[in-house]
Amino acid sequence: MFLRKYTPLLLLFIQLSVFAQENLSISGIPDNLKEHANAVVRLSKTDVVIDSRKSMTITSKKIVTVFNETGFDDVDTYEYFDETRKIKSIEAVIYNAFGAEVKKIRKKDFKMSAVSQGAGITDTKALYLSYTPVQYPFTIVFESEVQTANTAFITPWMPVSDLYMSVEKSEFNIQYAPELGFRYKDYNFDDITLKKEESEGMLKLSCENVPAIKSEEYSPYKKIMPKVMFSLTKFHLEGVDGEASDWASFGNWYYNTLLTGTDEVPEETVAKIKTLIGDETDPIKKARVVYKYVQDKTRYVSIQLGIGGWKPMLAKDVDRLGYGDCKALSNYTRSLLKAVGVDSYCAIIYGDRRKRDISDDFVCMQGNHMVLAIPNNDELVWLECTSQIAPFGFQGDFTDDRMALIITPEKGELVRTHIYKKEENTQYVKGSYTLLDNGKITGELTRVSKGTQYDDKYMYETRSKDDLDKLYKSRYFNNINNLKLNKTEFANNREKPELTETIELEAESYGSVSGNRMMFVINAFNMSTYVPQRYRNRHNPFEIERGFLDSDEIVITLPEGYTIEALPNAVEIKEKFGEYTSVLELKDDNTLVYKRTFSLNKGLYEKSDYDLYRQFREKIARNDNAKVVLLKK
Repeated sequence: MFLRKYTPLLLLFIQLSVFAQENLSISGIPDNLKEHANAVVRLSKTDVVIDSRKSMTITSKKIVTVFNETGFDDVDTYEYFDETRKIKSIEAVIYNAFGAEVKKIRKKDFKMSAVSQGAGITDTKALYLSYTPVQYPFTIVFESEVQTANTAFITPWMPVSDLYMSVEKSEFNIQYAPELGFRYKDYNFDDITLKKEESEGMLKLSCENVPAIKSEEYSPYKKIMPKVMFSLTKFHLEGVDGEASDWASFGNWYYNTLLTGTDEVPEETVAKIKTLIGDETDPIKKARVVYKYVQDKTRYVSIQLGIGGWKPMLAKDVDRLGYGDCKALSNYTRSLLKAVGVDSYCAIIYGDRRKRDISDDFVCMQGNHMVLAIPNNDELVWLECTSQIAPFGFQGDFTDDRMALIITPEKGELVRTHIYKKEENTQYVKGSYTLLDNGKITGELTRVSKGTQYDDKYMYETRSKDDLDKLYKSRYFNNINNLKLNKTEFANNREKPELTETIELEAESYGSVSGNRMMFVINAFNMSTYVPQRYRNRHNPFEIERGFLDSDEIVITLPEGYTIEALPNAVEIKEKFGEYTSVLELKDDNTLVYKRTFSLNKGLYEKSDYDLYRQFREKIARNDNAKVVLLKK
């Protein structure tokens, strides 16, 4: 009787279990989603519920089939927590390739770690999955629920989170109190069908069947990856209420709530600064003195404690402790400048070697770094206050050419930081080398670098001799075998700024001797060997983020007892991407003068131009490897 009564339910349970396993089996993945994929997101579902200005719950479920170790590294199986962000639940279940359960990892089995901020202080921690796969492929189901009082940050929805990761289905659902002023904006869904459902207090977004995106050189992924950004007009941040509908009102809130009252400096420090400035009245010259004082007195330490992640430390505390994060040091410098009558503004920015703008068409908490801007007539002088050695007013490639939010007492204003023209990013090489009859080379050169090329090199003077030796041999003179560096000296002019390197070197067998002939590459000191990767069918546009200009003039003394049998022809290459010229002049029977210029133009180019760009760089690499042939008399 028992079996007869419950057998249908038992059979249904078995059928549901088998069906669930079939859904998680890799056999259910469409072939087009496996192509180029290290992992496939079977389902990514995020539910956000904003009950009030001070209450947000995020429930996430992610089902990912992982094909290899790289794919597993790209699966985010962790959650952050701190005093205002609580992890209510977190777990993961591992299934094999056939969809059978292998292991269940509960909250108590997750590992805990502090979130690294480099040389920093933080109260943010993370629970993360510590699992070593037994075999690939496998499927992981990761679920979590987090509650937070901070509604200033609503994590953007990025359905395609990594390269080489395809998506079967991704959903983002958000419920919110309408009186909070919810906004959203989608970007880069031209090639993906974005489904939307909207009603008062609710938004549902989804997309399906997105193939894996392959890595392609020069692709501007931050500009082309699909994403949706969200924000509230009325929000809460670490115990502080905020309200902003545009960048002007956001800046006004930031100044009056997070900056006001932080700029008090001890009187003895103000007196010390005024003594250093003396009778100087020029605002920029005053600022130079203050900046040098801050560099000598303070050091950078990241502070991520509560509201300290967004609100600067008090200037008097920075003065007492001698350290601070980017916000604290920028605000401290602002406070000292204010004390001597110089206006300056804190500016929020994305600091990164790859350029990233604060979005001018969508207002929300953005940026990861703060710098200082000093108005100077119609221009702004930018100060990187975290560096103890950066020249005054110098912006390198960490903060150049991107939108920044200036915080003034009245409002916020978006402005673009300094854009380096290629004529500013220069490297001039002037030198000479001598070839001996056994092929040995001895030479010397001076190299003067400016702009972002200065930024690449100005810290070399702080490196050890061994580090410099490795650097020059691997990066700049890797075309010279058996290289020996006899001298490396630096003159760092921080006023311009520019760096001058003086280098003396030698190497055995630079010239290749065969019988009565010697062959050698004419360009010994600045050879470009780079050729972009070839793609049969490129998918993305490409971007050259920064242009530059190189100019070289080298005098070559030929070995005694040889005559010239063959010289490279003069070359001139002009394309939309830049220009290249090289010419070799015979000064006398024993001396050649080699002149070379190479300029590259920044820009965003169509994918159809990529092959032409590749050919451009290939021609340069080939001509930089041009050889002279000498014949023994």
